[in-house]
Order: sequence, then C-alpha cells, then structure tokens
Amino acid sequence: MSAEPINLDSWRELPAAQQPDWPDRAALDRVVSELRELPPLVFAGECDELKDRLAAVARGEAFVLQGGDCAETFAGATADNVRNKLKTLLQMAIVLTYAGRVPIVKIGRVAGQFAKPRSKPTEVRDGVELPAYRGDMVNGFDFTPEARNPDPGRLIRAYHSSAVTLNLARAFTKGGYADLRQVHAWNQDFVAESPAGRRYEQLAREIDQALAFMRACRADPEEFHTVEFYSSHEALILDYDHAMTRIDSRTGLPYDVSAHMVWIGERTRQLDGAHVEFFSRIRNPIGVKLGPTTTPEDALALIDRLNPANEAGRLTFIARMGASRVREALPPLVEKVRASGAQIAWICDPMHGNTFEAPSGHKTRRLDDVIDEVTGFFEVHHALGSHPGGIHIEFTGDDVTECVGGGHPIVEEDLALRYETACDPRLNRGQSLDLAFRVAELYRSS
Repeated sequence: MSAEPINLDSWRELPAAQQPDWPDRAALDRVVSELRELPPLVFAGECDELKDRLAAVARGEAFVLQGGDCAETFAGATADNVRNKLKTLLQMAIVLTYAGRVPIVKIGRVAGQFAKPRSKPTEVRDGVELPAYRGDMVNGFDFTPEARNPDPGRLIRAYHSSAVTLNLARAFTKGGYADLRQVHAWNQDFVAESPAGRRYEQLAREIDQALAFMRACRADPEEFHTVEFYSSHEALILDYDHAMTRIDSRTGLPYDVSAHMVWIGERTRQLDGAHVEFFSRIRNPIGVKLGPTTTPEDALALIDRLNPANEAGRLTFIARMGASRVREALPPLVEKVRASGAQIAWICDPMHGNTFEAPSGHKTRRLDDVIDEVTGFFEVHHALGSHPGGIHIEFTGDDVTECVGGGHPIVEEDLALRYETACDPRLNRGQSLDLAFRVAELYRSS
C-alpha cells in the first residue's frame, strides 16, 4: 500500500489549458459528484496489463497499433459503427502481425474520445460568433447558441456512451468475432472493388494455409480466438478524468478508470500546467504528444515529471511532427532520451502534422504525406539504432472521403461526397490497409 494519500486535486492550483467555460459551476459540481459514484469503465489490473505490453514495446519486442475516430460522437455508439472500426483495426493488426512478423498491441481511440482541443475558443460564420465545438462531451456540433453552449450534463452522456462502446468492443473481441479464422469474413464487403482489399485477401489465404498446418499439428492456441484490446483517449477535460479516478483496492494507488491509457495533447503538455500535474498522480500507462517545436530539454523534463522511477511501459512519446519536419525534428529528441537511459516507447502520429485545407474548404490530409511521415519516423529510428514502436492514426471503418490518395484514389474534388467527420479528416478502410501494408514493409526492413 502507498505510504500516504496522494493529492489528486493539486492540478486545480495550476493553469488548465483547453477547458470549457462552463456557464453553471453548480451544475458541473453535481455532475462530477454523480460521476464519482459510477462504476469504473476499466479496471486497474487491465491498465497494468497494458503497461506490461507497452514495456515490451519500449524494449523493442512489440509494436503498437493505436487508432480510431478523431472525435467520437454520441450518435456513433452503435453496434455497426463499433464493429466497423474494430474490423478495420483488426485487419490492420493482421497485416502488421503476419507481414511485419511482430506482436501487435491493439489500442483504440474509442470509448472516451469525445473532447477536442481547438486553436480558437470561438467560431465565426456569417458575422455570428459562437463557442467552438469542443466535442460531444462539451457541446453540440450544430452552429446554434443552444448547441454550442457548454453543458456539464454531456459528461454523463460521455460516460454512458463509453460504457456502451466498451461493452460492444469486449463482446466482439472475446465472443468469436475476432477469431483468426474470420480473416476472410472481415473482407467480403470490399475485396472486389478495393486494391487494398484484394491485397489483404491474398494475405488471408496465406494465413489460412498456416492455420491449416497448425491444426494438422494439433496446435490451436487460445490467442487465435480472442484479441487483447485496450481503450484510450486524450484526457483533455480534467473535471471528467479526475472524477473517473479511483483508488485501487489492491495497491492504494490512483487510476483513471475511464480508459486503459490516456494521453496529453500537444496543446496541453506545459510542464507547469494542470494536465502534466494530474497525469503525474495517476498510475495508468500514459502518453504525451510531441510536436516539431519540442526540444530535447522539454522531453527530458516531461520524463522527470511523469516517469521519475523510469518504469518501462509507463510513458509513451507520440511524435506528430509533419512529413516535412520529422527527419530533422525527431532525431535530437530520440538521441537525448536514449542517452538519458529513459525507458520510452516511441509512436508515430502521422496525421496531425499533415492537415491542410482543400480549395473546397474541407480540412484534409494526403495519404502520401501520412506514409512519408511514417517512413521518416522509421528512418530516424533505424539510423539511431532505436525501436520504432508504433503508429497512432485517425481512421474509420466507413467508406468516407476525407483524406486524399490511396490505392483506390480519392481526389480533392471527391471530398464532399462523404465527408462525415465531426472534426479532423480520417483515413477510410482501404487507406488504412494501404498504410498497414506499408508499415509492415518498413518494419521488416528496419
């Protein structure tokens, strides 16, 4: 047991970036009190299990596939939506496991990714200024005063939507849907018209042959029938994640039981800020996004604050540099961190540094830029003798037209056809598989 109680309220004394301007503090207090009484969404032992898996990544023995929606919506917590996202993640993991020949730690950006940082606190349309949409956890997407008014009651809805999503994910991953013998079934709906689907189908046939050989040898491991799947989100709204923090009865230590892993974004990683302070108190595996302005001194200071015991699997750095910057901005960070002896898992977020606005006004990303940043990430780690530990992407299982490029190419003129994201553009299923095959090739050659 811990020697003395941990002060979980210390973050309140520090500046907290990107927090909503709640209009009714009494209502917020009532919601927080209700959240404190609700059951955990995950358990501390599961968080420790993920920490062990991430320790293997830090040692160079495994690879992380972390992905999901840019911003989840309450309306998206349906069986079809969850299954489609999970299907895409599982297909990517199959490609990386079989073609990359490496164990994959599967982490969803799901069951809690309901809040988004914004570059501006307000949005102006036709001379009307309203609060920016900060995700369904805070306010509504519709551009009306009623929808955009921050509503603490949405924190409760976020909890219940997260519970629904986690229950569905657990059912799919433990109830037979994730059985390796399903690799063909996951692909039937798009193999004919998709180059990525056809390539995946060929890989599925090879897996079938390997499974048939193992069955002939009377080998049928449990790992072939279920999948370890973990949840994660950016712990942006501190009132929510603080309210979802519980003391583990086994150890007396605090865990944020809203997700297995939580991360700090590029906009909220200030060393003297509330987010870093709060994260320093919880025992989950945690991540920090590092953009191109990060200095080696910043990285080392974050390690000192967030992982002073140098516990493998505790801290993951998620680099989001941009394709044009990764090869110059990442090496000094990796070099200094390695020289310090810190046990860090490095993951590449190739999405957030590569966003641009198309002539139509849609925010988009080029798949070529995404792949180029991942390639640069691998090149840096290969040159320095360190381990490229994973990728962190925004994708959907739906056939959207939000990013351009891919084997079945989407051009900028196509963006309006199915542009459905609540915030940033996501890779569709075919583009996600294109990326997975490329990452597998990079991993095998690194």
